[in-house]
Amino acid sequence: MAPAEVLSGKVVSAQVRERLKKQVAEMKEKFPGFTPGLAILQVGNRDDSNLYINMKLKAAAEIGISANHIKLPNTATEAEVLKCIASLNGDPAVHGFIVQLPLDSDKPINTEKITNAVAPEKDVDGLSSINAGKLSRGDLGDCFIPCTPKGCMELIRQTGIQVTGKRAVVVGRSKIVGAPMHDLLLWNHATVTTCHSKTPTLAEEVAKADILVVAAGKAEMVKGEWIKPGAIVIDCGINHVPDSTKASGKRVVGDVAYATAKEKASYITPVPGGVGPMTVAMLMQSTVESAQRFLEKFQPGKWNIQYNQLTLKMPVPSDIEISRSCIPKPIDQVAKEIGLLPDEIELYGQTKAKVHLSALKRLKNQPDGKYVVVTGITPTPLGEGKSTTTIGLVQALGAHLHQNVFACVRQPSQGPTFGIKGGAAGGGYSQVVPMEEFNLHLTGDIHAITAANNLVAAAVDTRIFHELTQSDQALYNRLVPSVNGVRKFSEIQIRRLQKLGISKTDPAALTKEEVNLFVRLDIDPATITWQRVLDTNDRFLRRITIGQSPTEKGFSRMAQFDITVSSEIMAVLALSDGLDDMKKRLGRMVVASSKRGEPVTTDDLGVTGALAVLMKDAVKPNLMQTLEGTPVFVHAGPFANIAHGNSSVLADKIALKLVGKEGFVVTEAGFGADIGMEKFFNIKCRYSDLRPNVVVLVATVRALKMHGGGPAVTAGIPLPKEYMEENLQLLAKGCSNLSKQIQNARLFGVPVVVAVNAFKTDTKAELALVVQLAKEAGAFDAVVCTHWAEGGKGAVALAQAVQRASQTPSNFRFLYNVELPVIDKIRIIAQQIYGASDIELLPEAQEKVAVYTKQGFGNLPICMAKTHLSLSHDPEQKGAPTGFILPIRDIRASVGAGFLYPLVGTMSTMPGLPTRPSFYDIDLDTASGEVNGLF
Repeated sequence: MAPAEVLSGKVVSAQVRERLKKQVAEMKEKFPGFTPGLAILQVGNRDDSNLYINMKLKAAAEIGISANHIKLPNTATEAEVLKCIASLNGDPAVHGFIVQLPLDSDKPINTEKITNAVAPEKDVDGLSSINAGKLSRGDLGDCFIPCTPKGCMELIRQTGIQVTGKRAVVVGRSKIVGAPMHDLLLWNHATVTTCHSKTPTLAEEVAKADILVVAAGKAEMVKGEWIKPGAIVIDCGINHVPDSTKASGKRVVGDVAYATAKEKASYITPVPGGVGPMTVAMLMQSTVESAQRFLEKFQPGKWNIQYNQLTLKMPVPSDIEISRSCIPKPIDQVAKEIGLLPDEIELYGQTKAKVHLSALKRLKNQPDGKYVVVTGITPTPLGEGKSTTTIGLVQALGAHLHQNVFACVRQPSQGPTFGIKGGAAGGGYSQVVPMEEFNLHLTGDIHAITAANNLVAAAVDTRIFHELTQSDQALYNRLVPSVNGVRKFSEIQIRRLQKLGISKTDPAALTKEEVNLFVRLDIDPATITWQRVLDTNDRFLRRITIGQSPTEKGFSRMAQFDITVSSEIMAVLALSDGLDDMKKRLGRMVVASSKRGEPVTTDDLGVTGALAVLMKDAVKPNLMQTLEGTPVFVHAGPFANIAHGNSSVLADKIALKLVGKEGFVVTEAGFGADIGMEKFFNIKCRYSDLRPNVVVLVATVRALKMHGGGPAVTAGIPLPKEYMEENLQLLAKGCSNLSKQIQNARLFGVPVVVAVNAFKTDTKAELALVVQLAKEAGAFDAVVCTHWAEGGKGAVALAQAVQRASQTPSNFRFLYNVELPVIDKIRIIAQQIYGASDIELLPEAQEKVAVYTKQGFGNLPICMAKTHLSLSHDPEQKGAPTGFILPIRDIRASVGAGFLYPLVGTMSTMPGLPTRPSFYDIDLDTASGEVNGLF
């Protein structure tokens, strides 16, 4: 009989790689931006492992697979390895994942525990118990097969001989080759016998084999004369035997005596060059197969998200009843659905989590989604439903139109929650859930701001006190103490020296004059702008005297408490684009002026680093969900008058990356378009470098009737009959406000979609009139919405209009150049946005313009602090007033946040409690733990 035909693994593996290369190219063409991903986790630094890994990396690169080699030191513990595996399991960019064995660690590690920790759907080595179990029961289409047996089957197929009905013998029973080879042959319909070193009649069993696979790990154990004539022989062995003719003194042989076996077999694999090259090729094939399965299950850039189905009731129950009727998904499930990795979230219970900023770094090369801002007409004191519209819109886009969509909203203050209005999380069937979590402590961000703010306040007064009661040298000795005989400036003190123009770094080298400059901030108490804060409505803290204790040695002054969300630190949090940026902004905050007229900053006080430490967790956005299961970021809640009234830049940036190019991020701007939207564009977008695609302008028939001359609308008092009956004339007149706010949005070059938030008292004719007049005023579209009563279903038409509008060009532009003089910037806003004929600066405001310009703050954006109840400064002026003079009472600076805020009229930054605060209704059911009466 003729010698056996040699089955060259080199040749076959090259064919496999070429085929895979074409498949990967087709994937990338069909799904732009998609690449199959392979992760190789190595522990230690074994030379043989490095060699094998390099082979795999080279093959992956050739095929077009993105391969990532993760190397842990040999000091890695089992827990550290498992943590790394968990991260890779959760990474949607990784489709194949192997742990390189053996694990080269100084620490005890259970190898089986490690291999079983790999997600079965990514276990392209096929070593997990789940994949082994599926293989053993014949689920070949739903498992991964170890690479060596898979390569053996590929070589057997190359012979063209059918496996079905053949007698196969497998010599060896290892988990990696022998046992899975037996199962693979069995489920390919061969009759299989497994032999091993303890089999007494090994030669007889081998002689019966039509197909022989040997993986015993013993050099030339199977003799040629044992082999059945015409058998297929697959030799998996790699053994070294002495050979004096070789330079190394040894040669590689298999488990089969090759020279004699090939005289009897019809096909045989050589060693080396047989099974070995196939192993790497099969690893690549399994990775491509895993990527294909991923594509079948998930569309790249498309979330595989489970939506909650609403059971709508009429009449609509209370917000809290609706909230509690919904069972939220575990928040880690939401995180997984939207593409966050396990190590990118910190769970705060079952329904909320913080998201690490590392997610933004990982996703930096992903394209951004569409950016939508929800704003409103000038509202009544009851509000017109911007939050409800924001949530209804994202529920419509997600649960009903199956788009990737994120809502980004502000965190509410606890002050109003226990004061005048209870909770705020949308309403009806368009809510963020659970409402209790949303409205109470959430993850403690506001408490962190309270602590940081009050640390600054304490530092200001303490520094004044110590400078009043100590000599220069005493101050210097305490500020730069000798520790173990060594005096050293801290990093923040070095920065202060540099600011003073002193380049010395040796504390002993400073002159008396330099010491004086260094230790004395010389704060002018009359210029202190930094106040203490509290997240509780307490009118009796609006004006207080501090320093009454005898220990303060007569240093007392008038001060005040503001509510926490009015702190500049909240605005800093909202505008920061990272931890480093936040730290720099915190350091730039100006707390007062010196008696020389120079700004005194938190960095001068030496408190910057401590503030960053207090805020290091608050900078991470908070993840929650809507009633229908779409994701929500709840992060930051700056005032919309003395600050910009928008949620955080970081939340928007992470969300825009997560939704992908075709997805949507919907955020809300506080108050009406003349305030929140204008600041969103001119401040938030300026600092974030993000460009909006669509404005959604919320309007109600109720508010428009008020602007047409209807009676006053007051919280807690039933609406007058004019609002309960059809009145088209009153409504048409009030649409002047809607028209002006549409024009305001279009000034920035962004298409406007009007959302008419329908109430049960509105008539069809009234709603149709608003839609008609909105379109005539230049809106891209105008849509009636019923999301409060119907959830996302009631905002589908709005969502479709937003989709269409997002496809039109957005020629976004800022309203003014920040390099203009302060007065000119204020005038542009007053004239173009509010409709004023001019502005009038009162003496205090004129003085501040000069001071801030001199101090170098004149090129900051403007953040107007004005009533939200009118386009003008007078809350009684409704509609779209014109020709008025806008009075500017004062101007203040939030230098760390990055804006100047002119004060138009008077306003309080510490709300008070009403006669009957909402806390009368709030209680805890101690049996169930449920919060009652919060809404």
